[in-house]
Amino acid sequence: MQKIILSDTSCLILLDKIGELNLLNKLFGQITVTQEIANEFKRELPAWFKIENPTNIVYQQILEASLDKGEASAIAFAIEQSDCLLIINDYKGRRFAEQFGIKITGTLGVIVLAKLHGHINSVKPILAKIKTTDFRLESELEKRILKNSKEE
Repeated sequence: MQKIILSDTSCLILLDKIGELNLLNKLFGQITVTQEIANEFKRELPAWFKIENPTNIVYQQILEASLDKGEASAIAFAIEQSDCLLIINDYKGRRFAEQFGIKITGTLGVIVLAKLHGHINSVKPILAKIKTTDFRLESELEKRILKNSKEE
């Protein structure tokens, strides 16, 4: 497991919407976010969140030309870390993170990990809740999630 688990805003918003934000704590313990992400989330963060910011703001400023402030701050912070997992859903943000060699997963990856580590019994009820939100869940992706969770 990585030393620092860093989450982008979209993961927090989605898990909060479906009442599953605590999955992050069960799976990883402490979660790090930047101040930009905390501001975008617009809700009080539980005590198991830690706010840290990139020290080199130039990375963030360059990334903001292509990404929103939260994603840019998360990637800029992750660049500075030697052992970090970034939870990010946005396709463009994921591509930038990969180009910098940052290990990534998405909210659905977190849900699969929670199942595989025994924190939830099934991903199906969580996927059903996700479908009630504005999160786009393609049928092929859902099949892959079920397969990776050993629920196909």
